[in-house]
Amino acid sequence: MDSVDITLIKELEKGLPFHAQPFSLIGERVGISEDEVLDRIRHLKKTGVIRKIKARISQRKVGVTANALVAWNVHDADREKTGHLLSAFPGVTHCYERVSIPGKWEYSLYTVHHGYEKEIVTEEIRSMAKQIGIEQYIILFSTEECKRVPHVRIGFSGENL
Repeated sequence: MDSVDITLIKELEKGLPFHAQPFSLIGERVGISEDEVLDRIRHLKKTGVIRKIKARISQRKVGVTANALVAWNVHDADREKTGHLLSAFPGVTHCYERVSIPGKWEYSLYTVHHGYEKEIVTEEIRSMAKQIGIEQYIILFSTEECKRVPHVRIGFSGENL
């Protein structure tokens, strides 16, 4: 990866311009041709630097307002297996582990769910808990979206790359 790739990634992170030839405009900003932009994107994808380029919708504007974080209380010995089981459910968009605090916060696995209605999301979560055999969990629904960005942004975190 060279400095042109890094500049290209920073431009892509800003989003594609709404234009008939967005990669041509990005090429102008980076100082390379549209063909080179596309070639570099293909190479970055092939090498795993870029996983995908996709549209990003505003969930709340299309009615996806039932967004929940679920904290699961799982025995240490079962945590890895249970994490894999939870992450396999189609309604789970994220599944991750955090350290519990014995006696204060016993929850160590977390899943994220999105839907149109709280009741439907809640029922899906209850069904998951029943199928896996988890009795202790907490459903935390969001009340507003404060920030939403891709996981890593080179333009903000990799200035010295």
